[in-house]
Order: sequence, then structure tokens, then C-alpha cells
Amino acid sequence: MMFNKRETKYPMPVQEPLVRNKNFNEVCLGYDAETAKLEAQRCLHCKNSPCVNGCPVSIMIPDFIAAIAAGEFGEAYEVISQNSMLPAVCGRVCPQERQCEKLCVRAIKGEAVAIGRLERFAADYHAIHAGKTERPASNGHKVAVVGSGPAGLACAGDLARLGYEVTVFEALHEAGGVLAYGIPAFRLPKEIVRREVENLMELGVKFEMNSVVGRLYTVEELKESGFEAIFLGTGAGLPRFMGIKGENAKGVFSANEYLTRANLMRAYEEDSKTPVYRGKNVAVVGGGNVAMDAARTAKRLGAEKVFIVYRRGKEELPARGEEIEHAMEEEVEFRLLTDPVEILTDAENNVVAMKCVETVLGEPDASGRRKPVAKAGSEFEIAVDCVIMALGTSPNPLVKQTTVGLETNARGGIVADENGKTSLDGVFAGGDAVTGSATVILAMGAGKRVARSIDEYIRNKIS
Repeated sequence: MMFNKRETKYPMPVQEPLVRNKNFNEVCLGYDAETAKLEAQRCLHCKNSPCVNGCPVSIMIPDFIAAIAAGEFGEAYEVISQNSMLPAVCGRVCPQERQCEKLCVRAIKGEAVAIGRLERFAADYHAIHAGKTERPASNGHKVAVVGSGPAGLACAGDLARLGYEVTVFEALHEAGGVLAYGIPAFRLPKEIVRREVENLMELGVKFEMNSVVGRLYTVEELKESGFEAIFLGTGAGLPRFMGIKGENAKGVFSANEYLTRANLMRAYEEDSKTPVYRGKNVAVVGGGNVAMDAARTAKRLGAEKVFIVYRRGKEELPARGEEIEHAMEEEVEFRLLTDPVEILTDAENNVVAMKCVETVLGEPDASGRRKPVAKAGSEFEIAVDCVIMALGTSPNPLVKQTTVGLETNARGGIVADENGKTSLDGVFAGGDAVTGSATVILAMGAGKRVARSIDEYIRNKIS
């Protein structure tokens, strides 16, 4: 066993890198009770709680940490769950270092309090020691939630607590959206996702699996069947590609497909009915968390060499620092300031190499990031037999294509105001379906805002 290198006074134990890169067990092993209390006692309980301002769902962070410091672990969970339906998930995958921990006063002259790790501890403790959740009394009003990703689950949970009869329609056979199909088990064990879904079921939320809204039902048909409001949390599952020559070759995947096969369809099992191609030399194009997930998955599927190919430098990598660190420890190679220009194939259209150019960073682009510029005469090849494109995703198009009058923007996102109201009466939207691909916690924040908006909408209709 080793310890995570991230700067903190009480590091978290993790699996050894050259052991874990051959299995799908969780990398980070979590705090024990004594370590959690010691870390919690570092909190200064600041009067203005700047950390809370950095939390998209406004968890009362000093309060739950104080409970842990006092050994009141169940109370800590109760504080968190007032604002978050998915604490075991968020404690594992939220970018706390860019949110709550970034604003921690402790971070000014040292290490921030490990807020995310403490949240995870409280959630895991609750799972072991708590009884069943009490179901609120029904208020007699029905709401449909389309999509069981973070936005949909947050919205469904908050509405169920208010007494609404909520039905979640999920296109796949397992609930969780990107939590189930996108994030690998070594970062987020699937039993954690199922546990959070079961908590919602205890609140009375119903789930209809294999229900593709836009095919099995239209939005209009849901309204006609008695749902007084509908939340569209359909996510962003449409992959992007580069548009370079050879991109349609055998052995080229979107990260979406690759990770879905591995995570949801369990392609890593020897007898899997939906296997995935196991390349020996794999290039992953992109630098975000999804790219790290795909590269680390490829290692676990037996790849001898795995390359992260990214057109900017290390400082510009958008992935979490912890994920970059873990990938490097697991022997993923980083080819930075490198831009693919062509995928080379053999006579049978199998990938054999990727032609790239070296880049330098020029002037900032529209997003404020320095734009990569190709260096003249710098072409070279990387020998690979598999290429995974992890270039981001766009909102899923089916609902917009089958819902008359639903306004969308040029990027395919559903147009909604700050309260989630769309161009259709009684139809709301939030999360990646509106913003495009973002973080789990931002999607949850959107789901919570829309839940309040739906509650207000229905109460105003009946008053």
C-alpha cells in the first residue's frame, strides 16, 4: 500500500500503481475513523465559510466537518444530505481542489482541509451503519424525470423529499447515467452508484429502465399520461471527433463507446458478451478526465503502451491533478504539445500508426487559453493499433428531434433559463443537456435548482 501524493496533512492510502493498473478495484482506499477525525480537526470553522461559496450545491461544510471531528459521523451525513443526494459519489469524483478546497483558508499558508475525502468518509460510514430512509407522504402530484444522470438524480431526490411522485425514465438498463457508463470502477465503484440510487428508491422515486424518451414515449405523451412537469436531464453523450483522415479506421473509438463497453457492459471480463478491442499500443487523444479514464482503462485491459496525446502542455491539461498523477504512476506516457493530423492504416483499414505534428502555444483563443500552433516540418509517427478520441461530447439529440417547439442552440443544447424553464410550458431542463459536458457536481446543482423551480411551478398552478 502507498499514499496519495496530493498535498494534505493526512494522505489517503491507495493501491500500489503497478498492482492497480491491472485491476478495476478502487484506487483510493478512504480514511479510517481516526484519520478522518484528525483531518476534520484541522478545520478552522471560519465565520464566513468561504468553502461553502465554492460548493455548487451549498453543503454546510464546516458543520459536517465539525460533526466528524466530534466523532458524530451519522450527524455529519445528515448535514451533507440536506443539500446533496449523492455524497458518496461527490466525495470521490468532484474537483474539490477547484471548488470548496480552493477557497479553504487553510490553503493560504498550507494544505486545504481534505473536504472531499471527509465527505466520502461520512457517506461510506452511513452506508454501513444507517437504517432505511423514511419515505415522505405523497402530495399527489406527478413529475417525470428523463435521464438518471447526476442532474436527474438530484432533481428526483429533492422533489421526492417534497412529496412528489417522481418517475425517472432511463434509456439504458442501469441507472446512473455517466456515473454508470462513463466513470470507471477504479474511480467510482458501481456498487456506490447503485447504493445512491437505492436511497432514492427508498424515498419513493420510481425508475423505468430501457425507456428511451423520444422513441418509446415522446415528451408530449408523458404530459398526456398525467405528469404535471417534466425535467429533461438527458446529458451529453454525443461524441466529437477531429475530422482527420483515417478516423473511420478499425481500431478508432470514441471514449464514450470505449468506456461504456468497459464500465456498463463489463467488457473487461473474459466472458463478456460485449467485448471491446484490446489494443497493445493505444493512443488517447485529449487531456481531460475522460482521457485519463480511457488511458487508465486501456492499461487495465492489457495494453503494453498507452499514450495521452494532447496539443497543449502539462499546465494546460484540464484533468484533475489527482487523475494526472495516478495516470503517470500507472505508466501512461504523456505526449504533450502534440497534435494528430492523420491516422495511418494497413490494406485492411486497421490502425497501424498516428501521424502527428509538434505544437507551440501561441496567442490566447476565444476561451482565453493559448492556441496550439503546428511547428513547420515537425511531423512524426507514433506506432499504435488503437486510437481513442476523448475530445468532449455534445448534448444527446433525440429529445430535441422528437419534441416540437423545444428550443435548442447552435451546439445542440436545450435552451433553458436560470431556473431550468424551456420554451415549452411545464418542461424543464438542466445539466449537460443544457450546458454541454461539465462536472458531476455542476449537473447536480442544476438538478437542484430545477427541482425548486418545478415545485414553484406546480404550486402556482394549484393555488
